[in-house]
Amino acid sequence: MSQATVAVVAGAGGALGHATTAALAADGFTVVALDRNEQAMSDLPGAVRKEAADPGDPGAVTRLIDRIAAEVGPPGVLVNTVGTFRLGDALDTTPEALRLMLDVNLGPALWLTQAVAPHMRRLGSGAIVHMTARPGLEPAGGMAAYSVSKAALVHLTRTLDLELRPDGIRVNAVAPQLIDTAANRAALPADVLAHAVSAEAIAGVIAFLVSDAAAPVSGAILPAYGA
Repeated sequence: MSQATVAVVAGAGGALGHATTAALAADGFTVVALDRNEQAMSDLPGAVRKEAADPGDPGAVTRLIDRIAAEVGPPGVLVNTVGTFRLGDALDTTPEALRLMLDVNLGPALWLTQAVAPHMRRLGSGAIVHMTARPGLEPAGGMAAYSVSKAALVHLTRTLDLELRPDGIRVNAVAPQLIDTAANRAALPADVLAHAVSAEAIAGVIAFLVSDAAAPVSGAILPAYGA
């Protein structure tokens, strides 16, 4: 990717979104940060363009990406860090819980990809990275709806790779086990957090996947489980 490449980071208001935005900006990308919470992006660097929109709204996402393409340039990179988490056994899962997991962990990945793909096709290249999780690859008890949504994202990533690779668009995903964030530190015991990976380390993996050095890598689900 050239240094003039426009990179859209969705979920930029979160810890991983912040770290990814910083990493891509440091690599010379023109970064556009996207989050539904405008206030959550207020402390991002001034050079980063900030856009507030709901990534779960297909129409809003498409209109925003088209506007970015017209005003900043066509996106050559998409990083989707949007996600949420809920505990719950399979037999206790409610329709509302399942819908939330799918709407947040799966829907935005598809809507964002649909929005950027036409621009990447015109460029003849592109790199997309979604964030799945270890439970999406290895089922874990007590988080049924979450695991199912992340497993669906794994399958979507591989499907998108098959469909978009002929157009020069690479689609990959990163699968952390646990990210060291303020929210996780507040909610989890120290022995669990001992295995957490920093948001900056995950952002470094993402930065690699969208770089020219990762040109042969497409359709990969890259584990980032930590020690």
